[in-house]
Amino acid sequence: MNIVNVLEVNSRRHPEKEAIIYQNRKYTYDEFNKKINQLAHGLKDRGVSKGDKVALMMKNSDYFALAYYACAKIGAVLVPINFRLRSKELNYIITNSDTKHIIADTDFEEVILQAVGNQVQLQNLFSVPHAGNEAFQSVATIFSPNHENPEIEILGTDDLHIMYTSGTTGFPKGALFDHNRVKDVAIILNSSLGYHYQERLMNFLPLFHGAALLISMISGFYIGGTLVIYRDFNPKEILTDIGKYKITSFIAVPTMYDAFLQIPKQDDFDLSTMEKYLYGAAPMSEDLVRKCLDYFGSNQFYSLCGQTETGPTGIMLYPKDHEKYAGMTGKEALAYTSVDIVNEQGHSTKPGEIGELIIKAPTVMKEYYKNPIATAETIRDGWLYSGDLAVRDEGNYIKLVDRKKDLIISGGENVYSIEVENVLAMHPSIVDVAVIGTPDQKWGELVTAVVVLKAGEQISEKEIVEFTREHLAGYKVPKKVIFTESLPRNASGKLTKYQLREMISGVSTAF
Repeated sequence: MNIVNVLEVNSRRHPEKEAIIYQNRKYTYDEFNKKINQLAHGLKDRGVSKGDKVALMMKNSDYFALAYYACAKIGAVLVPINFRLRSKELNYIITNSDTKHIIADTDFEEVILQAVGNQVQLQNLFSVPHAGNEAFQSVATIFSPNHENPEIEILGTDDLHIMYTSGTTGFPKGALFDHNRVKDVAIILNSSLGYHYQERLMNFLPLFHGAALLISMISGFYIGGTLVIYRDFNPKEILTDIGKYKITSFIAVPTMYDAFLQIPKQDDFDLSTMEKYLYGAAPMSEDLVRKCLDYFGSNQFYSLCGQTETGPTGIMLYPKDHEKYAGMTGKEALAYTSVDIVNEQGHSTKPGEIGELIIKAPTVMKEYYKNPIATAETIRDGWLYSGDLAVRDEGNYIKLVDRKKDLIISGGENVYSIEVENVLAMHPSIVDVAVIGTPDQKWGELVTAVVVLKAGEQISEKEIVEFTREHLAGYKVPKKVIFTESLPRNASGKLTKYQLREMISGVSTAF
């Protein structure tokens, strides 16, 4: 059994049940499965074969779901691509992944043509829904009249997709997953989160990202739920539509939850059907968590911590723990998953001791595609070394404190940027903040705060330093403060600190 078989089973179990809602288009499970089959046959007729890499460069829509499952049914290997990438970045992924076919929104034709150049391995360029350039074929015209399931044997060990990492430290790496691993992600998430047949999931995170693709789309279809897809994130529209579509669950990144808080609560926001508020992809401060608990009037919040390379699976903080432990990353490992925190010698750390979070699960990637050195460095004795520094308390509650590569060493003291960021995030004038280390001859690295102020707010460097000093030891207090209009983030909401360091290089010290 795999995600394709389960979809086919669901189309027989409840053919009239809604599978997808996107704008004014709706599909029952029977209609969805038949439409997928028609596209699968159309792609196959145009030379898309089992094992071929097919890149998807699309914003959220019903076509993304159709294309993903159509390719999966004929044994192709999906390569979801961040639609915000420029031509050079896109060229890297297309080349590295051995992509043969590209399915993209019409809006992205120009950047794709700039990226692909004369790459001889490319066989087809498809545009959704209609082509604007003669180099592309219109997806709307390639649906076959044959709506029967393709007769192609799909094994659990056959590759399904390559998920490129967020690239927070440079060029992304392609995490390769087979059908068994992706099926296990769906099983683990459904059992850990308690998804059920009547689940109605709302998705506004980009579907090229693992959280949206696996937690919302694939897990939702696996359990036979209904998925309401949004092309873009509009917080007021989302809050209004929860009642309209009787939504039971969604996942959002911290920056999205902060955007919700900026919308004044209205009587017509009917949130009564909501059962689960999920958050992850980036650390969420205790202050923001507590504000969200109050704003949504619910304690049914779930913190999910995983990685692209783990499926994603990892650890979770359940609703029951949020009253006392809000701001912690998690405690319980997800089903069928083991976690530990280890020191440099590979031994489990004691409570209060910082080490690296490691994860073992049947969902961990097969490898970094065509990168055996990075694979060997990351997967050791069956454990995936996450690169996240974490600490546990006496009750085994875990908190991420930094990425290993983002640890700041100033004057011989270790400073964990997330701790400083969480303090600064409490300041009423600050809307966004990042803390990094910048080179200094005396201190080695200076604790440097890069701050985005709320519209109309003014505050001095001195006030920020004094505020931080009220909450943290002196060596953790920023010695440099830089004001900016925005911080570089990837589509997952994660800070890209390597880009931030490049942006501020050469900025003089404030103190």
